[in-house]
Amino acid sequence: MLEVMIAIVVMTIGLLAVMASFATAISATASAQEDLIARHKALDAMESIYTARNSQQVPFASINNIANGGIFLSGAQSLRCAGPDGIVGTADDVDCTAPDTGVACPGGVECLVLPGPDGVLGNGDDVTQSLSNFTRTITFNPVLLPNGQPNSNLIAVTVSVWYQKPGGWPARTYTVNGLISSYH
Repeated sequence: MLEVMIAIVVMTIGLLAVMASFATAISATASAQEDLIARHKALDAMESIYTARNSQQVPFASINNIANGGIFLSGAQSLRCAGPDGIVGTADDVDCTAPDTGVACPGGVECLVLPGPDGVLGNGDDVTQSLSNFTRTITFNPVLLPNGQPNSNLIAVTVSVWYQKPGGWPARTYTVNGLISSYH
């Protein structure tokens, strides 16, 4: 009888460990789509900055936050679409429309069109998902030389996309770091 009780305790501990791993897997799966969106939006903003520099659309001195004489908004901003300059995160960003439909996105922030219940994209039951729970922060910092002086030809760029899932899930952030040089 004692051996059976010990076996039951050991088996219960093992089952609890398996159940905990299932809970972790479910949690990771539940935020996978938002993680992918956050990653894409951070990389999209970084690519926009690189393109502006490489195309000489804006001078190198303007690749900074507004507070430091640049064109990029400071602080957390909602995900709005690039305006006439084609660069996200600047003062001329505009309200968004849903991809391929031209319908205004709720609240003017970016949105996604996802397949509806039939699993087919492009018909009447498609669902529009607003990205209003996402914010993006673009910051620029000087890169210091070994003597402690700032390198005038190099800027460190950090793009962070933060999102909160409804239902009490913890907020998550995806961050991309890069360097922008004055040389193209």
